Amino acid sequence: MIRKSSSKKSTAIKICGLTKTSQARSIAELKINAIGVIGVKNSPRFVPEEECIKIFNEVEKVSSSIEKVLVIANAKLEEIKCINNRSTPPSVIQLHGNESVDYCRELKNELPGIKIWKAFRLKAINDLENISQYEKNIDAILIDAWDEKSLGGTGNRVPIELLLNKTFKAPWILAGGISAEIIPEIFSKLRPDGIDASSQLEISPGIKDIKKVASLVREIREQT
Repeated sequence: MIRKSSSKKSTAIKICGLTKTSQARSIAELKINAIGVIGVKNSPRFVPEEECIKIFNEVEKVSSSIEKVLVIANAKLEEIKCINNRSTPPSVIQLHGNESVDYCRELKNELPGIKIWKAFRLKAINDLENISQYEKNIDAILIDAWDEKSLGGTGNRVPIELLLNKTFKAPWILAGGISAEIIPEIFSKLRPDGIDASSQLEISPGIKDIKKVASLVREIREQT
């Protein structure tokens, strides 16, 4: 679960972009806080509904406290409102597109048992200005790197200097080119409530290098 940090010891870890059931179990056993599955069809890490359910089932077998995050982008509200009908629904929906404040508010009202996280792609300081409008209607903020051609999973890093001394009312998660090697630099300047990693831990899109995942988890735990 991602919460506002009351101390430096509570940085949560999310591993995103999983595509294999076997890897979901291995990663969940590393005692991370959240696992993400991509529901965006043009993503190289896209997982269809049936496989998504299988991955979430494996996570649930390890620990029911690990957040099961479904990442979507610019989907029609009507397509999402039935998500609770899945045999193993997500515990979190992460909106990674250009969803409006009204969209987030309506989705949160329609799915009271599911948390809503909203991603914001950061290129310049002005990109932070409208986040405050969302905070009452979402459960967490995810800051990702901007890319002209892709909504996420690019390996690009967020310009950390844009986040110095920045605070949010909602818990916030840092994504974008995350690996064990850059954690000391990040934590020397920022203290996000969560860290989200994907592409820098991969052998190929959607296939994680478990040793890199374990190294990241170990580094974050040692730093916090």
